[in-house]
Amino acid sequence: MAKYSVNQLPVSTLLAQVQSDQIAIPELQRPFVWDSIKVRDLMDSLYRGFPVGYLITWQSVGAHLKGGQTAAHQQILIDGQQRITALRAAVAGLPVINKRYQKKRITIAFNPVTEEFATATPVIRKNPQWISDISEVFRSAAAFRFVGNYVSENPDVDQDTAAENIGKLAEIKNAQIGVIALSDDLDVETVSEIFIRINSKGVPLSSADFAMSKIATYGDRGRNLRKLIDYFSHLSVAPHAFSDIAENDTEFAASPYLQQIAWLKDESEDLYDPSYSDLIRVAGLVGFSRGKASSIVSELSGRDPETRKVDEARIPVAYDNLEKALGEITSKYQFENFIMTIKSAGFISPKLINSKNALNFAYALYLRMRQDPSLSEGERKRITRRWFVMSMLTGRHSGSFESVWEQDMRRISQHGAAEYLQQIEETELTDAFWEARLPADLETTSTNSPYFQSFLASQIASGARGFLSKSITVATMQQHSGDIHHIVPKNYLVKSGLTDRTEYNQVANYAITETAINIAIKDAPPEVYLDRVEQQSETGILDLGEINSQSDLARNLEENALPPTLRDVTAENYFDFLAERRRLMSQAIRRFYRGL
Repeated sequence: MAKYSVNQLPVSTLLAQVQSDQIAIPELQRPFVWDSIKVRDLMDSLYRGFPVGYLITWQSVGAHLKGGQTAAHQQILIDGQQRITALRAAVAGLPVINKRYQKKRITIAFNPVTEEFATATPVIRKNPQWISDISEVFRSAAAFRFVGNYVSENPDVDQDTAAENIGKLAEIKNAQIGVIALSDDLDVETVSEIFIRINSKGVPLSSADFAMSKIATYGDRGRNLRKLIDYFSHLSVAPHAFSDIAENDTEFAASPYLQQIAWLKDESEDLYDPSYSDLIRVAGLVGFSRGKASSIVSELSGRDPETRKVDEARIPVAYDNLEKALGEITSKYQFENFIMTIKSAGFISPKLINSKNALNFAYALYLRMRQDPSLSEGERKRITRRWFVMSMLTGRHSGSFESVWEQDMRRISQHGAAEYLQQIEETELTDAFWEARLPADLETTSTNSPYFQSFLASQIASGARGFLSKSITVATMQQHSGDIHHIVPKNYLVKSGLTDRTEYNQVANYAITETAINIAIKDAPPEVYLDRVEQQSETGILDLGEINSQSDLARNLEENALPPTLRDVTAENYFDFLAERRRLMSQAIRRFYRGL
């Protein structure tokens, strides 16, 4: 069976099919990303008969058209949205959506004498030699009348040239554009592979984009669910856009979904700002126990995961499940409680989280556990915290994470979250992990490594103070101002012959400290700067930080997972120090995990 068909369609037919909803373009409701120069260049290419690339569509079973009909073979446009939107703007004279979700015209002008296209400006509009809006030519019932009017306003131009070029302009509506229509029985992976091979830039097609396009084909409900996802992800980053959306998207504003996410307009939290792709993945886990974004497409297409056959009776049920999942995901109460749960594990800043997948799964897990009446809220939070930190430390949600997600959700459903988490802990977080693997993982220069981030989270959760700070905590410095300090100063090591940055920039040589303390230490080795701290207990004069007792200094070193013998560390025994520090950091993370 052919996987696709290739057709050449005139511009006018394409625009008519978009207008009648035979080709669905959900992105028409998203901000148009092309500037007017690209629109101008597209029109120039069509005028000159240059190729403008293929559009790619994918058949959608069970799509809802305007008027309530169901289309067995509606096409979803999965590549070419910007070109179609540009054609609607320039040829049909229809508005686009700008960054403020307002409808704006992009007007393209044409000079029949020079055959030049340009973005319409006040100067061009005043110049009779220019057709200031080419959409008027395409709307004109009789092109010869348009030519006559133009010639009468421009008696000095060559009438034959002007008439010929205006005729060529009008013929753009008949310009042929290639459309590759992929069949409905193709799975998302195959469609994506075809897309990559066709696309000259080799840009991979996101399965989340497939899902977003598919969601929008289910009539008003589908379009608004798609917008719910899109607007939630947008508002979580830019709350100020709420008024623009409310004012300019009347369809969505009239639905109950806008009020559902209205709380985001006052939200400034940035720990977890899920993209539309993240929301699709979380919805797949919560609503369908599926880890792949493409699985949502299969569910919404009515495809039975067991038989692989399409049953259209499954489609409305799938949309019910999706809507319910999105309702939970976008709930102010659920979302804020999840954020507080993650923060209570010490991950108080987005700088401490380098794995969005770990957050996505943890949120899905938290919401799924709310469906289990045997679990108290406290138990749900405890499991969420431990799962999140476990996944950060083990890299559980990296690599081929989608299949792991599905396996995890399946086993959580079978055994319960608490029991399954315990199984993972007994298998993966063994003594060998804490005593060998984690110290080895801490042998890195990356402050973005999940192991160093987990160490900082452990300090935050325990209320640890910054290195040589008497009262200012690591948490305070994460939220405001603090430095990553070389415990054994970099310049001291370099002068001692350790010039390799992968040696002196080890995370085991890092500690969070106040800027003033970092400056005061400068390039001095531990023996020198610790002597200054110890003298403070004798003289009472604060020279470096505010610690003024030996016992408090010892506690501070312990809070920072530093050996009590730090003052004896030199360039000669520096590598022994790193090994010992990694061991102490691993022990701190282990105590932290057990206390979650």
